[in-house]
Amino acid sequence: MLLSNVALASITVKDDRGTEVSLKSPAQRVVSMLPSLTESVCSLGKCSVLVGVDRFSNWPKSVDALPRLGGIADANIEGIVRLNPDLVLVEKSSPLIARLQSLGISVMAFDVQTMADVQRTLRKLDVVLGSTASGAVWERIQLDIARASRALSPSHKAARVYFEVNPAPFAAGKTSFIGELLDRLGMQNIATEKMGAYPKINPEFVVQARPDLIMTTETSPKQFMQRPGWKSIPAIQGNRICFFSGAQADVLVRPGPRMGEAASLIADCAMRSLPK
Repeated sequence: MLLSNVALASITVKDDRGTEVSLKSPAQRVVSMLPSLTESVCSLGKCSVLVGVDRFSNWPKSVDALPRLGGIADANIEGIVRLNPDLVLVEKSSPLIARLQSLGISVMAFDVQTMADVQRTLRKLDVVLGSTASGAVWERIQLDIARASRALSPSHKAARVYFEVNPAPFAAGKTSFIGELLDRLGMQNIATEKMGAYPKINPEFVVQARPDLIMTTETSPKQFMQRPGWKSIPAIQGNRICFFSGAQADVLVRPGPRMGEAASLIADCAMRSLPK
């Protein structure tokens, strides 16, 4: 059970470090230092408890009015303390954890990499925020993914896909939540399971894999054409490349409650680019 102890309305729940986080009651003043966690809080109908966010949180629009507290490397500790939060939400490896705990501030850390991680995160947030919405949020995500999958034809699903998340280049591997979305849509990811979640790809591997469709969040058409041998890739020869906007990229690369929308973006790309 996520709720491991209840006494006098107190709450104790283990975060993704395995550390017990105890609160006297559901958190009423929350700082979120990761965009996907901000989005998760709001998806549970609890945007009103947020008193501050990291600089990259930008959805829903209402969070734009909140104080900005920096990022992972330059978090504004003093600003967080001034907000007097009941709870600060951070990524599991955040350097903020030790400093905030030394100041007596409750911290809850999450490691969100897969779809199962997203579901677990929503459930844990339900507990500490006094929400009951995680089941409905998760069901909506699943329905949206299923709807996107039904929209794709067998030929769309047969297409070999290369999803580039960073021009280093790093790909979305099969074990990442993006790779899981491709699988749920029935599409064929050229990145193998052995490569890991976000492998750095040898450009020659992509040439040899000959993807029918390329999706990217950062790379420009010119960069693709400058890579040795890439002009021979079927996706490039057929101009079957989806360049997602910054707002779309936020949806696609954040493991959170907008995964159903991410599935729709991927499906729309396939339907727009590939023959039926």
